[in-house]
Amino acid sequence: MIGPLGLFTVLLGAALPLIDFFIVNVALPAIDHDLAAGPAVLELIVGGYGVTYAVLLVLGGRLGDTAGRRRLFLAGMAAFGLTSLACGLAPTAWTLVAARVAQGGAAALMLPQVLATIQATTQGARRARAMSLYGATGGLSMVAGQVLGGVLVAADVAGLGWRSVFLVNVPVAVLGLVLAVRCVPETRSDRPASVDVPGTLLLALSLVSLLLPLTEGRATGWPLWTWLLLGVFPCAAAGFFVVERRADRLGRTPLVPPSLLRLPSLRRGLVMTVPFSIGFSGFMFVVAVVLQQGLRMGPVAAGLALAPMAVAFFGASLAGPRLTGRFGSRVVTAGGVLQAVGIGTLLLTLRYGWPHLGLAELAPGVAVAGLGQGLQLPVLMRLMLSDVPADRAGVGSGVVTTTQQSALALGVATLGSLFLALTASTGFRDAATATLLAQLALIALTTALSLRLPRTLH
Repeated sequence: MIGPLGLFTVLLGAALPLIDFFIVNVALPAIDHDLAAGPAVLELIVGGYGVTYAVLLVLGGRLGDTAGRRRLFLAGMAAFGLTSLACGLAPTAWTLVAARVAQGGAAALMLPQVLATIQATTQGARRARAMSLYGATGGLSMVAGQVLGGVLVAADVAGLGWRSVFLVNVPVAVLGLVLAVRCVPETRSDRPASVDVPGTLLLALSLVSLLLPLTEGRATGWPLWTWLLLGVFPCAAAGFFVVERRADRLGRTPLVPPSLLRLPSLRRGLVMTVPFSIGFSGFMFVVAVVLQQGLRMGPVAAGLALAPMAVAFFGASLAGPRLTGRFGSRVVTAGGVLQAVGIGTLLLTLRYGWPHLGLAELAPGVAVAGLGQGLQLPVLMRLMLSDVPADRAGVGSGVVTTTQQSALALGVATLGSLFLALTASTGFRDAATATLLAQLALIALTTALSLRLPRTLH
């Protein structure tokens, strides 16, 4: 069983990768100014981390099942600290891209062990509470990343500027290592499986061929290689499905077992996670640009504008277990409705208040949206892994986190690209309006899908 301090430690490991996915949004203008990065390289600083992270997550979960989850958590935490140091000391834009790619790989070693450890060391009410805290940590980290990024860039600690958003991870990683050695129990699968090499390579090819061209296409002017890669995606995805199904049928353990996806709770939760995460990450990216470049807010104000979302999200996450005990999965549906109200309110605020907007005008829409998100994400996380056997916890958590991270990267690539393309022709206000309307469509989809979730959760 894992104790409170051990749970805090693994949740710290869950927070760091998500904070770093979003913390750079506020720091991008400063990075561009300091390193003369340019739009295409800036996209790679964000996308290189996200793509590598998404590609290696399932493999990280499998390695944890086999070699020991605490061991992989420690290795990932140490590597994350070292690669964060490399990011903070990067002398050129391309060096920073390389360090971010390595940082994404380190995150992929660490994060799957968190869910797998929780699944393997908790039961009943303790598991429900731990899963709610995991969901709360995830959502809060995404928002807190941009708040923290704005504060650190503006504070310019020791003249470090944007570099502090990466260097701050180093002491946190050291603390995580010390606590993990003392407080996190070692767990592994009773039936460890060898690495599925064909499945790993095909999954990597599928994700890279989809996410890389969508991330880089707009900034590079959609050259031939982006279209060729997009053409590879359906072939690689089909090949991955065939290889995994054949391995499952022959009694081997594929990277993503189709039999695992036959669990209704996991399958339905994953289908909901995709539009939810696309909308969430696209929103966070667009808001960072609108606040700083459209409304001319400084990095601190741009970060603090999202503070009401963080507070509301955290409060809703903590209330989630009690509410789901009484109302079941309808809490997710209610969360979708509240999120739609919040985004709709923000849309009207931007549309009719532009450009005379401050923190007070933005707060109501942002807070209600955060409240709705906080009622959805933690419950979804708990639901998706509720029926996964303990000895397959690493594989299950890898599938969940890969789906979420791929969708987060896809959200920045699609909604972010839509927004930036429209900005050039229509201006910030109209581009933000169109992007928020697209997010509202995604929220409507997740709300409709939530009606198909099992009514009661266990």
